[in-house]
Amino acid sequence: MEAFAAKVRGAQFCKPLGLRYNYLALAGKIRMGQKINPISFRMGVVKNWPARWLLKGNCGRFLEEDEVIRRVVKEKIAQAGVSALEIERTSNSLKVSIQAARPGFIIGRGGKGIEDLTKAIEKELRLVRKRRGGAAEGKDAPGGFSLNVEELKRSQIAAVYVAQQIAWDLEKRLPFRRTMKKYIEQMMQNREVKGAKLFLSGRLDGNEIARRERLVRGSLPLQTLRADIDYGTATAFTSYGTVGIKVWIYKGEIFLEKNKSENTKDEDKRAPSPRDNRIF
Repeated sequence: MEAFAAKVRGAQFCKPLGLRYNYLALAGKIRMGQKINPISFRMGVVKNWPARWLLKGNCGRFLEEDEVIRRVVKEKIAQAGVSALEIERTSNSLKVSIQAARPGFIIGRGGKGIEDLTKAIEKELRLVRKRRGGAAEGKDAPGGFSLNVEELKRSQIAAVYVAQQIAWDLEKRLPFRRTMKKYIEQMMQNREVKGAKLFLSGRLDGNEIARRERLVRGSLPLQTLRADIDYGTATAFTSYGTVGIKVWIYKGEIFLEKNKSENTKDEDKRAPSPRDNRIF
């Protein structure tokens, strides 16, 4: 170990940068980040896929259509506070569900807003399918397309919407520290929330040197798969540059197997098995 430590100490003088980095990493002096999106980390375990379809062929076209739908929704109704967007396909239908804090902004007066949004999405889908080689009409047209809008209730909390609210406040030139404390206190007042973290990066309050600031409350077990952690990002476009925002919200643990076993026990208590009446 002494010889290895001597190599590490002398690496900065007699070794190239790459070898020096390897020596320091092996010696434990450099800790590499192990960051991953908390939602994708739990996909298929405690969280469902936001896009659900499994069809033979045309995988590239379907993926491009999903991206087009998300882009149109972001461009048209960004001010509605969209917290979730789910896409579900079958062989002859396409269903899009939007959860927003302000659904009236999407629906519009007399349903005109949602009609315009539906027409805009269908137009972009036709262009994608035409460019991909399919006909604009007929079987490749977006038949069976439906758009549903749900309201994000006040009792619910979504990390994406919180991040977007922080971005709107920063664009109004509100102090970032006051904004962070305000929203993290609001999140912790919700009875579902067990912990939260805010992370801001950029030219905060217009300072010339960009920096990072974070604020944490409660617990946040990022490596626990059964932990229900919501994650969202947003970008504030200010007059002095962009500010990146990340939000983590911990809503407790999910015990699927435990709930199933408890339900099974309750059913057994209510309906005894005929084997219990056997005579020996």
